[in-house]
Amino acid sequence: MLLAIDVGNTQTVIGLYDGAELLDHWRVATNAERTSDEHASLINEFLGFHGFSFDDDVQGIAMCSGVPRLTASLREMAERYFGFPPLVLEAGVKTGMPILYENPREVGPDRIADAVAAWDLYGGPTIVVDFGTATVFDAISAKGEYLGGAIIPGIEISLDALYSRAAFLRRVELVEPRNVIGRTSIESIQSGAVYGFSGMVESMCRRIEGELGECTVVATGGLSGLMAPLSDTIDHVEPWLTLHGLRLIHEKNRAE
Repeated sequence: MLLAIDVGNTQTVIGLYDGAELLDHWRVATNAERTSDEHASLINEFLGFHGFSFDDDVQGIAMCSGVPRLTASLREMAERYFGFPPLVLEAGVKTGMPILYENPREVGPDRIADAVAAWDLYGGPTIVVDFGTATVFDAISAKGEYLGGAIIPGIEISLDALYSRAAFLRRVELVEPRNVIGRTSIESIQSGAVYGFSGMVESMCRRIEGELGECTVVATGGLSGLMAPLSDTIDHVEPWLTLHGLRLIHEKNRAE
């Protein structure tokens, strides 16, 4: 079995694969202070839900990380508790996808995993919209090339900035409001956040398609379930897209 680990700035997502089947997945807060032993304890508990263990059931670990301190901690965890190094998606790892960024090392590894997964599932040209800490757009060509994209402050980051700079506005639950025209401060904030970002996504996708032609649009990330139904542009929702990409990349590197 394979553990696929996606370390984001806000949350870390862990998936357990048996071949191509995602058996289970878990989401925890990203904490750069967490030690390798603490990570091992968490993962051991998750595995125990299915009666699995470190020693007998996990033969590989594939991970991508945007938090260097946690990358080191998870490397240490894998070698100590699993007995082998993880496959960390970084420069030099085979992905099977040409990266046409001017400096390929600048592309976040989660963006590469998303692109590999989207190409595998839907071909190209494709746009991936990742609703995470940032709202990230990635474009994949009809030839399966990673072209680049756009990065925008995420919904929750934008709301945090609003709360911190506007004295009379407070935190609200991030849900779809009853109406676009909010009748309370809470509904007005929810409308601006939810419908405003939905409109931004549709506009950005149209602009990318203006350069690339008609695309399949795939949504992923923690807020994709909220945002995708509000968009006429998004064709598919794949919450575990990054994990799928990590599995594919792990298989490619193991085979070669």
